[in-house]
Amino acid sequence: MRGSADGSARPRRIRVVGIADTDSYVKWAAALVGNAPATWDRSMRILDTPLAVSDDQLRAALTTSGLPADAVVRLTLAQLRESVADDPPDVVIIGARGPLARVLVRLLATLPGRPVVVTGLPGISVPVTRKALFYRQGADLFVVHSRRERTEFAALSVTTGLRHRFALATLPFAAAAARAGGHGHARGATDIVFAAQAIVPSDRDDRLRLAVMLRRLASADNSRRVVIKLRAAEGEHQTHLERDAFPELLRSLGEPPENLVLSTAPMQAALDQAAGLVTVSSTAAIEAIARGIPVLALDTFGVSPALINVVFEGSGLLGGEDDLLAGRFRLPSTSWLQENYLHDPEEDDWIAAVERLVGFRRQGLLADPALPAGRGGRLRLAWERKSVLGEMDRSPAGRWALVVGVPARSVVRTARRVRNRLQVSRSAGPMSSR
Repeated sequence: MRGSADGSARPRRIRVVGIADTDSYVKWAAALVGNAPATWDRSMRILDTPLAVSDDQLRAALTTSGLPADAVVRLTLAQLRESVADDPPDVVIIGARGPLARVLVRLLATLPGRPVVVTGLPGISVPVTRKALFYRQGADLFVVHSRRERTEFAALSVTTGLRHRFALATLPFAAAAARAGGHGHARGATDIVFAAQAIVPSDRDDRLRLAVMLRRLASADNSRRVVIKLRAAEGEHQTHLERDAFPELLRSLGEPPENLVLSTAPMQAALDQAAGLVTVSSTAAIEAIARGIPVLALDTFGVSPALINVVFEGSGLLGGEDDLLAGRFRLPSTSWLQENYLHDPEEDDWIAAVERLVGFRRQGLLADPALPAGRGGRLRLAWERKSVLGEMDRSPAGRWALVVGVPARSVVRTARRVRNRLQVSRSAGPMSSR
């Protein structure tokens, strides 16, 4: 404790560090850390992995995070371990894809004087999945972003036995968007912004159909821009591998209308001139709604967990190509908003939960994490580390996991294909005798 001028003791500032590597997780972790109380010491570590953000992506992520650039450094996994071991922060917020999150949780949880480990997911997480819970076992707190997420994750945690402690935080992008945008359209805003996604939809024909729709939308009214907001510039990595990117698809269709433009600016900048936003399931829909900008969530390709758009059922936002061309953008009902991402910020309890856990840590009462090895034991853990770090993992265990794991995975996949064929053959048997 530090002393004040009157001799009384002051509580130590909470020191929180965010760790992330890919674009969506860096944006999420930086925004969540930036939304922590200003009385905390806040910083970020960008983990050096094959999919780590570029400098431009990092600058874009920090634009609305509240974190200055000098609070962010890049580290290898070995450097990260050394820095946390030598000077443990009170809290680490892990923003990472499942296998990497599992590696980081285990690394931090086994350090002497370990920090409180917080984790979460960077966007719309409905429908909730077992994998999200499995890969983050051992974290002290799992941050969710809506009432619905907390209810459904808590239920799944019980049914799967993958126990977690959950806390609620307003989706940080939505909080930043609400602060920046106020209500309604910007004066004179006319842009229609399309929020592109790397894997939704995943089929090339569907993605090509989307490109054609956007060309038609631009051609229908050349007095406004149709802005395709890309997740990354060509050559930059994303959290998910993108095939059939929109720049390539548009080139395949010939010369585009002049008012159909591509943008890699931060989403908040794109929304500054937006009269409406269209997407299949991007979290950008929540950012737009937070600013009072109407949205269309395309159901042209269906509504399913694979499309990550089941959350929009009952919102009034779903619509098809005809709605897009007619400009039928909408705002959701208040009841949907309260359950899905735009609840009253007074309901957020993640900061109080973190402070309570930090109190336990400082008293030496932070419980040891449950770290089940799962199938495959240490070999699987080495495989997961190798899978996310690639050539950057030079450990003997990683090399051995690669030697054993690749053939083993091939055998498993072949066995699954054979089993599936046998099941199909058996089910077709009675039909073939007719």
